[in-house]
Amino acid sequence: MGKRILAQRKGHGNLWARSPSHRHAGAIKYRPFKEKEKLLKFKVIELIHSPGRGAPVAKIQYEDGVKGLWLPPEGIYEGEEFLQSKTGYGQEVSIGNVFPLKKIPIGTLVFNVEGTPQDGGKFARASGVAAIVKNKSKGNVELLFRSKKTKWFNENCLCTVGVVAGGGRTDKPFLKAGNKFHYVRSKAKKWPIVRGVAMVAASHPYGGGAKQSPHKPTTTSRNAPPGRKVGQIAARRTGYRK
Repeated sequence: MGKRILAQRKGHGNLWARSPSHRHAGAIKYRPFKEKEKLLKFKVIELIHSPGRGAPVAKIQYEDGVKGLWLPPEGIYEGEEFLQSKTGYGQEVSIGNVFPLKKIPIGTLVFNVEGTPQDGGKFARASGVAAIVKNKSKGNVELLFRSKKTKWFNENCLCTVGVVAGGGRTDKPFLKAGNKFHYVRSKAKKWPIVRGVAMVAASHPYGGGAKQSPHKPTTTSRNAPPGRKVGQIAARRTGYRK
């Protein structure tokens, strides 16, 4: 009959398969502007560790007393004050300030970039990461990411000047498997991951056989049942790009 594979057991919703919500400090988004607001000033009141993410998190307080969470840049300290501007006019482009892309000079490092205006921030949010303002044209701004890919954004999308704090985190080796286990566990991921071809036939569709090979196509339909939905799901293409 076979066994229920890992993808099926995850779907059952047991505690080991759920994301540990208590390890996440909360959603980190830019505060939306009200109808007539153009400038928001805030102060960093505490730098905290959020185990669910790689970068540190800052607790901030706005002038009106509202508190929130913010993705801080490298080199700031508690008590420092910053601003979030809707237009960016008349303000200095300095590290930590939040401006629309149209205000940022070409060649500047930015992070936590909005995909569409007022969505709160979606791009370049990992520790030590930043994007470079590369080009501007007809109300759009082109950014160059660490992956060497470029993307055009609306000029009104907000971003933070600087580099995300926590850079160099991945340079330190784990040294032993126990450290890696607890690190991955805090991120709600499963580790170590065993290859399907290394399993017995009862545990995976690619298991069994004299050789470690899937013995069948690895592309799978989007509508396949959980016990068969392994490999490349609804792949448009496979193989090396020529």
